[in-house]
Amino acid sequence: MLNDSQKWLLLAVMLATGFLIYLLAPVLTPFLVAALLAYLADPLVDRMEVKGLPRTAAVVVIFVLLLSVLAGMILLLIPALQQQLVSLAKALPAYIDWLQTHLTPWLQQTFGIDASTLNWSMLKSTAQENWLQVGGAAGGIMSWVSSSGMAMLAMLANLVLIPVVTFYLLRDWDHLVMLLRELLPRKWEATIVQLTTDSDTVLGAFLRGQLLVMLALGTVYSLGLWWVGLELALIIGVVAGIVSFVPYLGFIIGILLAGIAAIMQFHEVYYLLLVALVFGVGQALEGMLLTPLLVGDKIGLHPVAVIFAVMAGGQLFGFVGIMLALPAAAVIMVLLRYAHQQYQRSKLYADA
Repeated sequence: MLNDSQKWLLLAVMLATGFLIYLLAPVLTPFLVAALLAYLADPLVDRMEVKGLPRTAAVVVIFVLLLSVLAGMILLLIPALQQQLVSLAKALPAYIDWLQTHLTPWLQQTFGIDASTLNWSMLKSTAQENWLQVGGAAGGIMSWVSSSGMAMLAMLANLVLIPVVTFYLLRDWDHLVMLLRELLPRKWEATIVQLTTDSDTVLGAFLRGQLLVMLALGTVYSLGLWWVGLELALIIGVVAGIVSFVPYLGFIIGILLAGIAAIMQFHEVYYLLLVALVFGVGQALEGMLLTPLLVGDKIGLHPVAVIFAVMAGGQLFGFVGIMLALPAAAVIMVLLRYAHQQYQRSKLYADA
């Protein structure tokens, strides 16, 4: 057990670490991104090492594959998403006309709400202005780049720094882990290693598995909505896939957005059934195949805990807090389980 001085020292170290993270948040982002990428790719490098490939060569192979996949996704997705955003902004005035024609009478008849007082013409003009802004987005970006030299240099520095730091972390990952283990007090080593292993199981299942589930669901939803004929299939599919890290949230948000878009585009209830079919198939695949195969049952993070962790991390530390939220929540959950086990073994629990 810890004595009083050791407890205060541990508390001081934890507080100092949190304060340093808060102060250094603006410069920590590229290092955290690099550490995350190295953590995700380390099992692949370990497997290639087992097959006889040297560590550095395995890192180079995985590194090239990661960069190729990332570059391919950017080159394929960004132009398509931009095109759909322009189409959406351009179609907004027509959507507003349809809402004015059909939504106003329905609200009046169903709820007794008089929506005719809304300034529909102002909404249309605002939509048209936004369309012009979206259409000139490339020019705006170039203008920002030319007028914000320091910001551009910082962004380029981060883009260069992330792959460099990722490469070195991935190459020396096992060595760094061993160095950290050698620093542990011998009396606590077994307990800390067990807790770290449990945390790694949770983090690995969530980060690696859930990212694959999100990618698969985004692909299924996008292809399904494209099959339906929805113009905004890619945008809605990507959004539904991204937010699917919380169970059922991607399904709910996706089907709402797709249903609204289908009504706006086709004006027929039949297409709502097709949208429901697409998300029903996606939900069935997630529950029966994707989650059991890619994630398993080792996470143990309640959906409410996931939402709270992300919101709390963003509120406290901004983007860095969002990145640290889920790993911190997973580690805290493992520590709470350990504390619960210790409590059940204690005299306080036995005498209760």
